[in-house]
Amino acid sequence: MNMTVKKGDTVLVITGKDKGKTGKVLEVFPKNNRVLVEGVNIVSKHKKARTQQEQSAIIKKNAPIDASNVMVVCSVCGKATRVAHKEIDGKKVRVCKKCSASLDKEYVKQTKKEAKKNVKAESVKAEPKTTKKAPAKKAETKVEEKVEKKETKTATKKASGTKTTTQKSNTKKTSSEG
Repeated sequence: MNMTVKKGDTVLVITGKDKGKTGKVLEVFPKNNRVLVEGVNIVSKHKKARTQQEQSAIIKKNAPIDASNVMVVCSVCGKATRVAHKEIDGKKVRVCKKCSASLDKEYVKQTKKEAKKNVKAESVKAEPKTTKKAPAKKAETKVEEKVEKKETKTATKKASGTKTTTQKSNTKKTSSEG
């Protein structure tokens, strides 16, 4: 079975109890399609003392997780990415889908320059979008202020409404007494 994750890669856990954690791959088990990630899926193992000199203990250790639950983090763009394959110098190399940088250490220098150009091009495209979003934030704050005003009005109405209900209940009691 072909695995896109290799020993030494930095990965991000995308599902499970450790979702959002990142760590380095310590070991890969391709037959079981599992990976052992540093600091992820920590389990407790109870060790019993076999002799009087030994001491019983609870040992915390990493357990393997399924390889489909992790995504490789690109060293150039710093984002979790899917893995593409590209042929460089007659060799099949793993490549970042987002910035086209090589994920294999031998070919990082060759593709790093191309990837940085792509990242810079994306940041130039993203800058005009940020200037357009500034007026929208002002509109959002105005909407939030209106919502707060409405909430305070309803809170005062509710407070006054509770007073009227107590007055009505008092009048009912007097009418039933007389």
